[in-house]
Amino acid sequence: MMTAPSIGLNDGRTLPSLGLGTYGMNGAEGAEQIAVAVESGYRLLDTALNYGNEDAVAEAVRRVDVPRDELVITTKLPGRHHGYEETLASFEESRTTLGLDYVDLYLIHWPLPRLDKFVDSFRAFVKLQEDGLVRSIGVSNFTEAHLQRLSDETGVVPAVNQIELHPYFPQAALRAVHERMGIVTESWSPLAKQSELLTEPVITEIASAHGRTPTQIVLRWHVQLGAVPVPKSADPGRQRENLDVFDFELSGSEVAAISGLERGRLWDGDPETHEEF
Repeated sequence: MMTAPSIGLNDGRTLPSLGLGTYGMNGAEGAEQIAVAVESGYRLLDTALNYGNEDAVAEAVRRVDVPRDELVITTKLPGRHHGYEETLASFEESRTTLGLDYVDLYLIHWPLPRLDKFVDSFRAFVKLQEDGLVRSIGVSNFTEAHLQRLSDETGVVPAVNQIELHPYFPQAALRAVHERMGIVTESWSPLAKQSELLTEPVITEIASAHGRTPTQIVLRWHVQLGAVPVPKSADPGRQRENLDVFDFELSGSEVAAISGLERGRLWDGDPETHEEF
């Protein structure tokens, strides 16, 4: 069984350096797919209230023979629950559905700057952390300006910012902000549009040179950038393949060549305008 090494967070806790995205894994089938992943070595599970599968994650956690303190379970606050009191109530809904005494990592899913309530929500996050109900607090899809507001107005820097990140959108400037502020970068959609990215000659040639799959090359690229990818796969073989990226290393020129595929954001997810409730 493989497990990902851990990286440190700015709150003194740690995070596995690769996790499982669970979007689309619902019901009994989803619970089985997640449980198989945990049994294969995954310890970071990424869900959200808006995914509608916190109950599947809960069932998977109940099913596996893995100590609770070895699991890092992430969920996210939806846009419709922004605001201090609303956040506290939403968290309790998620925590109850997950069947947990505490959540390891809680993220604001989108900033929704038009509503201008994300600072109030983060204040509630700080309260939840102080009360021991959340171990680490962070955000998702936040810009430098959003992150700076949180730091200035609450005195707390998020531990994590989960963002769209893949070779087509390497986010070098925002990753540099994260490094300066002590924030760990998590990558959603780490494989971009797989059918296109994984056939790029740059990727396939590097894969051939290392005797690895194109998927493994891309995930290793994330790891060497210092980012934590959370690829989603329901297939046990693919799950194991995705996790098996910690026993080889890309050269600096290979990392640069992969980053050279940059073309910009692939999804409709500009944090200044995107709204998801």
